[in-house]
Amino acid sequence: MKLNEFFARKPVFRLDEFVAFLDAEGPRSAKTRESLLTYYTKAGRILRIRRGLYVVVPPGLDPTSCPVDPYLVAAKMTNDAVLAYHTALEFFGRAHSVHHRFFYLTGRASRPVSFRNYKFRGILFPKKLRSHNRTTFGVLTAERTGVSVQVTSLERTLVDVLDRPKLSGSWEEIWRSLETVEFFDLDQVVEYALLLENATTVAKVGFFLEQHRQALMVDDAHLRDLQENRPRTPHYMARGDRKKGHLLSAWNLIVPPEVFQRSWREVL
Repeated sequence: MKLNEFFARKPVFRLDEFVAFLDAEGPRSAKTRESLLTYYTKAGRILRIRRGLYVVVPPGLDPTSCPVDPYLVAAKMTNDAVLAYHTALEFFGRAHSVHHRFFYLTGRASRPVSFRNYKFRGILFPKKLRSHNRTTFGVLTAERTGVSVQVTSLERTLVDVLDRPKLSGSWEEIWRSLETVEFFDLDQVVEYALLLENATTVAKVGFFLEQHRQALMVDDAHLRDLQENRPRTPHYMARGDRKKGHLLSAWNLIVPPEVFQRSWREVL
């Protein structure tokens, strides 16, 4: 069994991947698989993250301190994991700040996992996407150190972080991160925003695009499609946050003063 070859190709691997590799050379019993994992763990060749998830320890390194790629860990948490929200922004090098929380989308409920100073949390695909069988909308296959991972596109990420801002930090973090992106496929942005069928999210996306209209070359048609699906009555930009804000009648959206003014841009 060429396990060293497997370890070289799979720096982070799930149990099902390990089983498939072994079975390719002939079925192995569960006891044999468990014995192999136990042996290589005790030998310091692999490191257990949680049940069914392992990291390969490079030769000569200490398992307790060897570097671990948290993006690969998040991407391997489930067999359908998709890096998303602030984690997607970080993956593409667009995040304003570095976080130690990593989010991934998945079709099944999963418990949060802590490993060293990292925290991993699975988020269910949005309900509307599940009901319409569109969970893969805007999902890309990218490469991380030679390993294929699934990650939301920048277009989908723009909408997702506005839809669930608590998964991406403060409004300043969201705005500063998104403002580093020079180009979005706005047709995809609008299509995805409407697909979620959330009027408040539609309004937030519309407001962001309008505020950055010149930089992102936003057409009237993009804004019109969003405005037609905005809330019928004023909604607060952040659920549960009913502080004073600016009412934007074009979007029926109550926006926090710091977001409306982008006060973080002020030179102190």
